[in-house]
Amino acid sequence: MRILLIADIHGNWPALRAAAEEPHDVCVFLGDLVDYGLEPAECVGWVRENVQFAVRGNHDHGAAQNVVVAGRSGYKYLTGVTRPLTRERLTEHDLRYLSRLPLTRQTTLDNTRFFLAHATPRDPLDEFAPPEVDFWSRRLQDVDADVVCVGHTHQPYVLEAGDKLLINPGSVGLPRDGDPRASYAVLEDYKVDLKRIEYPVEDAVAVVQASGLPDEAKDLLAAALRTGASANGNHK
Repeated sequence: MRILLIADIHGNWPALRAAAEEPHDVCVFLGDLVDYGLEPAECVGWVRENVQFAVRGNHDHGAAQNVVVAGRSGYKYLTGVTRPLTRERLTEHDLRYLSRLPLTRQTTLDNTRFFLAHATPRDPLDEFAPPEVDFWSRRLQDVDADVVCVGHTHQPYVLEAGDKLLINPGSVGLPRDGDPRASYAVLEDYKVDLKRIEYPVEDAVAVVQASGLPDEAKDLLAAALRTGASANGNHK
């Protein structure tokens, strides 16, 4: 079975379309469909129709619950200014879908037990988890699974922590590791392939530039999309 792992789409429809071309039998989504990118409805629609297993991210939760973020810089600032537009561009049906996504999910595929969360098992929405074996060994002690899949950091990595395989596929829509290409992972026969794919970044930038965002936000978000770099260092 060929399993496509995607996370942190963030309303970037051109990037999601590119990643979705990867051949797969099952698709797993690890949270954060919305905020930042401004084509959230297209992304929600695709995930609803094509993903077999999905969990809720902190941005999905915040957008669905209309959580107000008042950051002055970096991604906190971008969250605050893009969230109202995100909500305007989603239907009530879309928002209910985001609110009803589970925080964690467990399933078995190909006789392999999977645990899915956006961030970590201890704090499924918000804990920022580095690619460190010691950190993850402590977090996974009580998790009954063979493979643990997470997102949230926007940086792809694969670790073996004790008897568990940990996979973070990185971000489809807004990478932060210096590579702007859409990031995702494929798991087949217990082998992980972290993959990148080119997509029409300028199409995503054009949607941002055509929006009603402040010029500062447009410039910051366009630079993040084009470079895959962190926006002034703020995580989420």
